[in-house]
Amino acid sequence: MSLAVRVIPCLDVAGGRVVKGVNFENLRDAGDPVELAALYGEQGADEITFLDVTATVDERATMYDVVSKTAEQVFIPLTVGGGVRSNDDVARLLASGADKVGVNSAAIARPGLIDEIADRFGAQVLVLSLDVKRSERTPSGFVVTTHGGRRETDLDALAWAREAIERGTGELLVNSIDADGTKDGFDLELVRAMRELSSVPVIASGGAGTARHFAEAVAAGADAVLAASVFHLKEMTVAEVKDELRKDGVTVR
Repeated sequence: MSLAVRVIPCLDVAGGRVVKGVNFENLRDAGDPVELAALYGEQGADEITFLDVTATVDERATMYDVVSKTAEQVFIPLTVGGGVRSNDDVARLLASGADKVGVNSAAIARPGLIDEIADRFGAQVLVLSLDVKRSERTPSGFVVTTHGGRRETDLDALAWAREAIERGTGELLVNSIDADGTKDGFDLELVRAMRELSSVPVIASGGAGTARHFAEAVAAGADAVLAASVFHLKEMTVAEVKDELRKDGVTVR
């Protein structure tokens, strides 16, 4: 595990604006991504994750611009995911100011993409994003999904995570589709299972509703905790989450 647990706000971006919705549907405007990233930076966020939720060719240039403007004003690591399909996409994002890139669907379609990115840029820039559902169809009881959880693959989530690490993934961003949006807490069983198999940091995502939930995820083995709506809706601040973690004796920056 990393020495200090990281708290990471996630910003879903479409058309140059932060949006919020449920499973990428009924998206509503949530503000300017550069302004929100700067606000979270001031609150003590350790990193910012941007997710390009449209990731079409015409939106890609807008996303590069958002990353570039954010990197000029916010001096914490930026991870960018959504539509990353090649080494060239990674190179452009890094040149725009991203520190890490997230891959998901493209890596599922072509696992060799993980090897290619890790070989060229190093494991430290590569985050595998997993949208995971509970399922009786897989040995572990967890299946990888795409399209915001609406389409199940044939991949066992734990087996896929293990393969991705072997191919060169530097971090696992584990999002529970079942917990996402419920505000009932992270899927702690899923976090524990990923922690047990992983030799790289595990980022827990999906289900945060209270500051206490973040502490529970860390106790289950998360190296970092990520959330979106609870921060965007001002239900809590990054600083409040870190205060709760400190009460549990967790080291935070």
